[in-house]
Amino acid sequence: MEINILIKDIFIIFALSIAVIFVFHRMRLPPIVGFLLTGVLAGPNGLSMIEIVEEVDIMAEIGIVLLLFTIGIEFSLKKLSRIKRLFFIGGSLQVLLTIGYVTLIAEIFGLSITKSLFTGFVIALSSTATVIKLLQDRGEIDSPHGQTTLGILLFQDFIIVPMMLLVPVLAGSSDTLSQSPLLVIIEGIGIIILVFISARWFVPYLLHQVAKTRSKELFILTVVSICLAIAYLTSSVGLSLALGAFLAGLIISESEYSHEALEKIDPFKDLFTSLFFVSIGMLLDLGFILDKLALVIVITLGILVAKSMLAGFSTVVMGLPMRTAILTGFALSQVGEFSFILSHTGFLYGLINQNEYQLLLASSIITMGLTPFMMVIAPHIATFASHLPISERMITGGEFARLDKKERIKDHLVIIGFGNTGRYLAKVASDVGIPYVIIETNPETVRVEREKGEPIFYGDATRPNVLKEAGIVDARIVVIATSDPIATRRITELARKLSPKIHIIVRTHYLQEMDHLAELGADEVIPEEFEASMEIFARVLYKYLVPRTEVEKYIAEVRQGNYEMLRNLNKKHLSISDIERHLTDLEISTFRVKARSSVAKKTLSEIELRSTYGATVLAIIRGDERISNPGGSVQLLEGDLVIVLGRPDEMARLAEIFEGD
Repeated sequence: MEINILIKDIFIIFALSIAVIFVFHRMRLPPIVGFLLTGVLAGPNGLSMIEIVEEVDIMAEIGIVLLLFTIGIEFSLKKLSRIKRLFFIGGSLQVLLTIGYVTLIAEIFGLSITKSLFTGFVIALSSTATVIKLLQDRGEIDSPHGQTTLGILLFQDFIIVPMMLLVPVLAGSSDTLSQSPLLVIIEGIGIIILVFISARWFVPYLLHQVAKTRSKELFILTVVSICLAIAYLTSSVGLSLALGAFLAGLIISESEYSHEALEKIDPFKDLFTSLFFVSIGMLLDLGFILDKLALVIVITLGILVAKSMLAGFSTVVMGLPMRTAILTGFALSQVGEFSFILSHTGFLYGLINQNEYQLLLASSIITMGLTPFMMVIAPHIATFASHLPISERMITGGEFARLDKKERIKDHLVIIGFGNTGRYLAKVASDVGIPYVIIETNPETVRVEREKGEPIFYGDATRPNVLKEAGIVDARIVVIATSDPIATRRITELARKLSPKIHIIVRTHYLQEMDHLAELGADEVIPEEFEASMEIFARVLYKYLVPRTEVEKYIAEVRQGNYEMLRNLNKKHLSISDIERHLTDLEISTFRVKARSSVAKKTLSEIELRSTYGATVLAIIRGDERISNPGGSVQLLEGDLVIVLGRPDEMARLAEIFEGD
């Protein structure tokens, strides 16, 4: 009979979760908050729809084990090496400062030192699942504040393990106190040795043998068995199941089968962790919260303000701009999912009482629900702060590297953002001899690249002084390749105001950004999703043996339709792209005169481009010299760049005579 009741309870939980999560998805709220609300509705303090709460709690514990296991798998040392400074310095600063601040405040209000420390542990953690999802949805995961937030979140995910180990110690658990320090140290060393040996030799060999069978069932059973075995081992020596699960994941993460293991475990993890958050929601007493509503609101606001400021301060200490600090601080202002695990563990050990537990739960749930709104207002706060009458050093997070006098150039290219797009563009510009300057907000990247000889300097390009330092007024083109959409808009608008003649090219993630960026002054907006679809489109046609010329024609037509709104708003200064828009039956191309070319050392009159090909030479670039509207007596020399206006169907023939192909 009990199994029927359990199945009915699980069905109620899942059915109610579907309805709540669907509504939360429409409202763009975190699903974790939806699961917590499901627990509140279904639990004994809500509608009392669940009869066997204890069995649900057992399944929730399995969810914790699987959650820590998957985090161990994802905790790749290679991934960590890319953001090690943000992880070690930013993460440790944020956690230690938050714990110290909360402990001090809690002691002032009369809590014991152990309760104060534990409260600091709980509040120091933020929601990895919620924040990463929001950053991905906003296309900001690769932005400076996105990478900073990721580094700090990873540190928090790691620090949860020692925090959980310290909970019994803070609670004065007799089991923990009965063990001698020497025995604890020996057990710890033994586990570390076991992890090293397993990760280096045993587990990779075992998984390789299992993978060779190509049995999906055997692989899943093996991975789960490794997780449960290590978890049971750590539990048997007095440590937590969660620690064992994390270590098991860490062992598998160093093998070549980590991605496959994660893919197989993820559905089970999602299923059981949803039950965990539902079970936490069941513990929330709405009656208590309503009675203490004013206190809950004060605590919630205190957490949001304190965490935003402390996380922001940790970011500034690393030398990052104030804008990055504000965006990072607001993103980390909530209390996270691991805080529920930690507070639940502390409650079970008697470290906090029922009232304290309810206050922590309520304030944590509210902060998570407010996270999307905090991240929406953060860019506006950052923009407002950048206009305050404070020092440039505070705005930029440090003294930005200035260009040497010998680096000051004219008619150059300004690259804003040194990610993959910026790096590739800089390499191509260097190869063809185009002078360029790079602006980057990551001080470590600036230091490394300047040592390599790159003309790069540190600064927040949303600041006018930084753009002026890059010579924006004298530049010909600026390419904005940042991953922060709000900053991209601000830089576009600012660049146009500072230099009305400059040609602005903007990379954006989404098509819906194109109109707004064009209105702000962008000459060309390149949406990544559009260009990716064009590449796929072209490759599909090539596989179907469609001629290359036809493929290029189709792509040109599609681009022309989607880029129609990209017009230079200043009609007094027409660029080549503007001329092409007005003369739709003509095309402007650039050709380099090669040594084997038939036109080398011949005059324009001798070549007879207009009569033979219907083409006109608009200009010739010879080194630093520019010959505009050249006459028939001008001779073409090897290495000349020739800008030609003509019909699109003649450009292939012109390429043959100029380049000798």
